[in-house]
Amino acid sequence: MTKNEALKNWIEQYSESLLRRSIFLLSDKIEAEDIVQEVFIAAFSSYDSFEGKSKPQTWLNTILNNKVADFYRKKYKSEPHIKLDHFFDETGSWKNDTVLNDWNVSNQESELLDNQDFNKSLEDCIEDLPSRWKIPMKMYYLEEKKAPEVSQELDISTTNLWKILQRTRMQLRECLEINWFSKS
Repeated sequence: MTKNEALKNWIEQYSESLLRRSIFLLSDKIEAEDIVQEVFIAAFSSYDSFEGKSKPQTWLNTILNNKVADFYRKKYKSEPHIKLDHFFDETGSWKNDTVLNDWNVSNQESELLDNQDFNKSLEDCIEDLPSRWKIPMKMYYLEEKKAPEVSQELDISTTNLWKILQRTRMQLRECLEINWFSKS
């Protein structure tokens, strides 16, 4: 099979699954489509280095992960820094300490995760995060990457990652407080 035939076959077989994964990782269909195109361009360019030791889909997913990491790294670097004056006043005290309130949901946790409306609220809250926070959060919690790996891919210190994740959790908590728990 020629290089062109193999690539055409891979595009037919794997485009849909690569696009689904890319949309999950990027939360943007247009960006995801662009990344998948870049995956196939990279696969074509480096086809001769594919030794067949793994399945083509595994190799393409590895290229996809690298392209997504490059995308995040570039986007993360270009994002303006987030100011925390939403949570804290000039003295460093909480502006609104209701974010610290206990939800008392421990007995309802499994029910919440099965609730479509709650999951929609959570997804909306995640999408409303600044990408400077959303990107590390998705990599760490949804992709389940280890902190050193996320830090390396985004070129940030592990300490910075922990601070970002803490701020992200506070923002998600406040968003859920407003959009879910206060309405239930």
